[in-house]
Amino acid sequence: MTLLPLPPETRQDPAAPPPPGWTPDSWRDRPAAQQPDWPDPQALRRVTGTLTLQPPLVLPGEILDLRRELAGVAAGAGFLLQAGDCAEPFASCTEDGVRGKLRVILQLAIVLTFGSGLPVVKVGRIAGQFGKPRSRPTETVDGVELPVFRGDIVNGPEPTPEARRADAERLLRAYHHSSAALNVLRALTLGGYADLDQVHAWNQESVRRSPAGRRYEQAAEDITWALRFMNACGVDTGAQPVLHQTRLYTSHEALLPPYEQALTRYDEERHAWFGTSAHLLWVGDRTRQLDGAHVELLSGLANPVGVKVGPSTTPEELLLLCERLDPHRSPGRLVLITRLGAGRGADLLPPLLRAVREAGHLPVWACDPMHGNTFVSDGGYKTRRLTDITTEIGEFFAAHAQEGTHPGGVHLELTGDDVTECLGGDLDEIVDERLATRYETSCDPRLNAAQSLELAFRTGEILRAHLRA
Repeated sequence: MTLLPLPPETRQDPAAPPPPGWTPDSWRDRPAAQQPDWPDPQALRRVTGTLTLQPPLVLPGEILDLRRELAGVAAGAGFLLQAGDCAEPFASCTEDGVRGKLRVILQLAIVLTFGSGLPVVKVGRIAGQFGKPRSRPTETVDGVELPVFRGDIVNGPEPTPEARRADAERLLRAYHHSSAALNVLRALTLGGYADLDQVHAWNQESVRRSPAGRRYEQAAEDITWALRFMNACGVDTGAQPVLHQTRLYTSHEALLPPYEQALTRYDEERHAWFGTSAHLLWVGDRTRQLDGAHVELLSGLANPVGVKVGPSTTPEELLLLCERLDPHRSPGRLVLITRLGAGRGADLLPPLLRAVREAGHLPVWACDPMHGNTFVSDGGYKTRRLTDITTEIGEFFAAHAQEGTHPGGVHLELTGDDVTECLGGDLDEIVDERLATRYETSCDPRLNAAQSLELAFRTGEILRAHLRA
């Protein structure tokens, strides 16, 4: 694996000691939003105790590799692609399920790299994104009030009192499903599936007939020709690992502090605490309270951490969060993920960019164009329009151009399956009446493979124009 070229000041080991008074369980003295009502506290303690004895899912060295790569992104020398499922079902942690997600992420990364000339840091919402915050704690189904489905890590989606009861044993199942998914990911990314010779094979038959799919085939042909050209010039491309392997880092929202604490480990060599459930952890727009349990927990971990920045975030609030989570202003530590909604970026984003820049922070700025553009269709389905998603990405780039900052990445909810959950797209455009055809998400609507590829080409064009300007 080749790391991004970094400025000299970012090449040191970026681990830092936790803030004074922090311990892995200091979050327990803080209010914790979005928590399920665990009916058996003793079972929760027993399960988390078991988790503390399990091997880490990811290692400190891998986590610090990601921090160094993100430091390059923050310095303008790369682009972050963070993408994957809305709320992973346990059933997707199979070879076929993981391969499908990896395939579409690799396609998008190739399109973004080919279009912009920048290295793309690939971070999946995968191998741990089993939980989701919800707007309400309960819902009514057929006249019966039930706890809301919070993801497979907490309860089941079936609308019955038994399935919706929070079950601490699911935390242990989440760990084992994450481990299985990571094993498949490592085998695929290091075992030849990510080889650039495979770029044609990543394009699914259902996507090939779309305009974006045909455009991808042409890009893949150009890449294949470039590799032949390099070989003809005497470059032994077979001896270049970077052409045949890749790394996909993992990430998820650190929604359940008991689970995250149970997988927190101290590294004696680096004198730092690491959250070993994923390489990157984030707090959501509903859990980013400055005095809350989630921010307290992440403030002491050496992982890169993300913060979802919604339309209610003021520059003053954001600066307090930056100071709390990144007091040393360490490049690669902080990823600020804006989710403002189409039509709002021009007004809301520039003051945030300006305040963070003037305070001396150097985060990775990423755009989540999904969560601010969700609505309920006439047919009653939660959905998103591809045009709104594209619009918000355009506004994100425009605001960065205005403020002279680097638009560092995108954060997408997508799947490699041919679902009909988001409206729009060049291939068999999905309209309201077609949402029911293959509406399979258990929480939020995802882009399908063809829509994802179409969006990647558009984002690559915007990024290339931004770099030229």
